[in-house]
Amino acid sequence: MKTTTLSAILLMTLASATATSFAAETTWQKNHPRREQVNNRLAHQNARIHKEVKEGDITKGQAAALHREDRSIRREERSMAKLDNGHITKADQRALNQQENVVSKQIGK
Repeated sequence: MKTTTLSAILLMTLASATATSFAAETTWQKNHPRREQVNNRLAHQNARIHKEVKEGDITKGQAAALHREDRSIRREERSMAKLDNGHITKADQRALNQQENVVSKQIGK
């Protein structure tokens, strides 16, 4: 009896969490998955830069330079999107990700 009740509670919790994660996706995220991926990656790199400064692994000057590079990538992403009615192509996404890889390798050196 306890196992059945516990299983039912676990199943309902899991179903609720899954439904919430699907509901959390906005219309913009659904319509612009490539831009969403690029922007999420930029946000993650921003958090990594802040963490590295806080831990003393990089200086504020180094962090500022990394943030400038990320802002440049973000401007380029917006510029690319303007050319394709708010979307970026797979090739655009690939190019932006390659640029982000360069910045990512500089974080925490």
